[in-house]
Amino acid sequence: MSANVTVVGGGSSAEVVLGSGGSANALGHDDWRALERAFRELALDQEIRVIVVRGSGGTFSAGSDLREWVHAAPDDVDRAFAAMEAACTAIEECPTPVIAQVNGVAAGAGCQLALACDLRVFADDARIGMPIARLGILVSPAFAARLALLAGHGLARELLYTGRLLDAVEAVSAGLANRRVPAAELAAATRELAGAVAAQPRAALVAAKQAVSVGLSPTRAAADSFASGPAVSYEDFQRGVTAFLSRSRHPE
Repeated sequence: MSANVTVVGGGSSAEVVLGSGGSANALGHDDWRALERAFRELALDQEIRVIVVRGSGGTFSAGSDLREWVHAAPDDVDRAFAAMEAACTAIEECPTPVIAQVNGVAAGAGCQLALACDLRVFADDARIGMPIARLGILVSPAFAARLALLAGHGLARELLYTGRLLDAVEAVSAGLANRRVPAAELAAATRELAGAVAAQPRAALVAAKQAVSVGLSPTRAAADSFASGPAVSYEDFQRGVTAFLSRSRHPE
């Protein structure tokens, strides 16, 4: 397991904690692999009826750790994106319902991670979106499908084209969040929802998740079968990452 992916709990529920509170809980390549392994293992536990994913500290996750990509070769970047997608897919394929507890920001791959979960509880200060185009990242069909299935094609296009982040009110209205609560009540509200889920028979929960997934499968199957090209426009990507990290080190 990675130091940035921690599994806690036992009995009928488990919690997956992202990061350690620094760097907005951005995850590196090894962290994404660890997250995938964690969910593959949790999927085998017949006692667990609900899993909560949350970030450490004051934010969910800003996505991937861009510091790994400053001098990365194109093949390394492609492998990193494959690791992200594998982690999100593991969450979707886990038979146990998964709840994202979202505060702060869920951006880029952090957005995808939240959308891969079955339910999302937002703090009223939370924001979510895909501000990746300016970094030269070429959105994959699978990433786009997750966003479009929940938000609709029109809003998905707007968010991908502009990089705009939705606030919690907009996220609930758009279907990207199930509910929003005051930030101070986020943990309690998530526990309450998780408890309501865990009170149901596991077999019924597994069947319900599978039934909904089957209804979504034609759209996802079409996205997954699409012959995806490179993950990034490499020159734009290198410029975008360098500029982003420079702004982070020297904020205006």
